[in-house]
Amino acid sequence: MELDEAFGAVGEFGRSQQRLAAFLVLLQVYVACQSMLIVLVGAVPQYHINQEEIPASRDELAKHIQFTDNFTSIVTEWYLIKQEAYKVSLVSSLFFAGLLIGNIAFGPLSDKLGRKPVYLSGLFFDVIFGYAAAFAPSYEIFAMSRFIVGIMNGGMSLVSFVLTQEYVGKSFWSFTGSLTNLTFAVGIAVYALLGYYIRQWRYLAFVSNCPGIFFFLLSLLLPESPRWLYSQGNTIEAERVLQYLALGNGKERLTIKLKACAGTMKTDESAPKVLSLVKHPVLRWRTVILMYIWYVCSLVYYGLTLNAGELGGNLYLNVALYGLVEVPAFPLCMFFIEKPWSGRRKTMTSFLIFAGFACIITMLLPENAGLFFSPASLALCGKMTVSAAFNIVYIYTSELYPTVLRAEPEGSLMLASQASASPSPRQLASTLHPASGRVFESPMAVASADVISRLPPSLIDGCLKSRCNTGLRGSFSALVCLLEMLAWVSVQ
Repeated sequence: MELDEAFGAVGEFGRSQQRLAAFLVLLQVYVACQSMLIVLVGAVPQYHINQEEIPASRDELAKHIQFTDNFTSIVTEWYLIKQEAYKVSLVSSLFFAGLLIGNIAFGPLSDKLGRKPVYLSGLFFDVIFGYAAAFAPSYEIFAMSRFIVGIMNGGMSLVSFVLTQEYVGKSFWSFTGSLTNLTFAVGIAVYALLGYYIRQWRYLAFVSNCPGIFFFLLSLLLPESPRWLYSQGNTIEAERVLQYLALGNGKERLTIKLKACAGTMKTDESAPKVLSLVKHPVLRWRTVILMYIWYVCSLVYYGLTLNAGELGGNLYLNVALYGLVEVPAFPLCMFFIEKPWSGRRKTMTSFLIFAGFACIITMLLPENAGLFFSPASLALCGKMTVSAAFNIVYIYTSELYPTVLRAEPEGSLMLASQASASPSPRQLASTLHPASGRVFESPMAVASADVISRLPPSLIDGCLKSRCNTGLRGSFSALVCLLEMLAWVSVQ
């Protein structure tokens, strides 16, 4: 039988797959703690310098500065203020530059060496260098450790996401993917709770890293991806894993016999698929537009999340709310994209425009503008809407490419999203004034409305329209979408 038929017989989302998926989804709590570490570990407390001139040396500065808040950070330990303040943003940039490298390197490695060994290696070194950052004796070692953690964290989380998808049937891919995003948001709130009770930054970094040991030890029991085994021509091992899943699903007497697979595709056969993103005009233009949209979504998302401390009020409450506000974002976007009068494009455009204007208004409102019109409230609304837009772009992207060419563009789009968090003018501007980074986020989010309008509706959008318009216009809309999706195949 074919692999998808085997998943149908085994069960696409039985008890065994639910356990495996739940474990890998919960891993996102650890991933979120590592990703958001700098928000609290790099927080800038209130301070007072008891002389007019700022001392040039660190030793002299230590004698004349007094920090008034009841927490420590890398700022208080290495006196990263004034002309040294850029070093906090630099650590954040190094981490996300590491994520960029991890996304580039770990995907091909997992395709060649297997999902499980690459995932385990990344998680192991993620934990090791997480502890190195917690015990770093100097800023330079801390920054380098965070860079390596970024590489391992980005690559490991990417492979774990692929594993989560490949353990279950195709009809549950969107469900498990959405659960992964929601758990990451909850992980941000968990990290804020840890930070509230652990005010010493080294202890906080240590405790936040400890769950990695638990996940690593249990990950040793994970089976290899049956889809990867089958793609490599190892049908015997793939059958063994599927039999293990069937046993966990209560189907002891089920016998799995897969058809022989040709194994890995040759390099010269797979290369044209990647090159088609460049050489084919329709796909080239579509990919460039989507790269911009992914970049903008990530820029606004991380811009709001990583700068939760710039708003007034309780730092820990702000960070927790910035995570929890994403929870209603998923059902909100799913409600609108399934409606024929809104669809993918209109909903994503509306959410990004709202997020852009929310960022603009937060720069203009005073702190005492009231509860519902305060900068913090609008920033939270902006975070919720950009999170919803991010969820939509994941779904929309997969629907805009033919099945034979669906995995390749997602790697390029992931790179574009991670590039938005690497060193940028936004972070340089933020060193001058905390809210000045909005100058870069807001116009790009608003301008994306015009860019999104240049994308075609997906086939699902056409079908939704035809559902409420049974005349020629609705049927023609779905037909046009279908023909456009098949355009790439027709020219090959």
